[in-house]
Amino acid sequence: MWRDQLAALHRAGVDALAVDLPGHGARRGEAFTLDGAVDAVVTGIDGLGGCALVVGLSLGGYVAIETRSRHPERVVGLVAAACSTPPATRLRGGWLLVARGIERLPDGGAGLNQALVDRALTPQGAADLAAGGFALDVMSAILREVEAVDPVAALSATDSPVWLVNGRWDHFRFGERGFVAAARRGGASARLVVVPGARHLVSLDAPVAFNRVLLDAHRAVARSVDRGLVVGDATGARQDRVPGR
Repeated sequence: MWRDQLAALHRAGVDALAVDLPGHGARRGEAFTLDGAVDAVVTGIDGLGGCALVVGLSLGGYVAIETRSRHPERVVGLVAAACSTPPATRLRGGWLLVARGIERLPDGGAGLNQALVDRALTPQGAADLAAGGFALDVMSAILREVEAVDPVAALSATDSPVWLVNGRWDHFRFGERGFVAAARRGGASARLVVVPGARHLVSLDAPVAFNRVLLDAHRAVARSVDRGLVVGDATGARQDRVPGR
């Protein structure tokens, strides 16, 4: 799902890599755990010299936030997209029931997933999303694992700069200002970027706008430290609106 971003970063001369979380991509069949996901990101960071700007979207965003909190010495900056709602919402129980039902379908939910992807994304976006395969069989495990995550507390735990990126129509953006405020309480420079016209999968809906944020973030952290970039799957907050595509 990060093909467009990796291409843009490499064209700009930025060392970048995408990591597979447990149960995803080349690690299909592995059990998903939050600890294992954080370890995967840390391994990616170590492959880039020991510290990096870390990027994540949706589940990957929550994992990136947690990685920054647990390993502040390795994360020089964070771009967290499509993950500005605390996972411990009352809706989580409903999502868990739906996930379990999908996992019990004869095809494991593949047909339903493909229909939703085709409806929601451009052909190129759908192809990029499908490139690493879909982790439909670990959805319920993911929901159970992230229940204990507290991204607000995690964001306030350290002071490396934070960019929160959300599509205008993303259903996971309702806590975004509280997330920015939390990062600032920890001493971080924090920015909120809302991409017009984009939905939850903002990097696929609006890749040009999203890539611009990544390059801006990398330039900002590179002024103080020369590092690569790892991408994974408040009142008073500054909000930047960028061109949608």
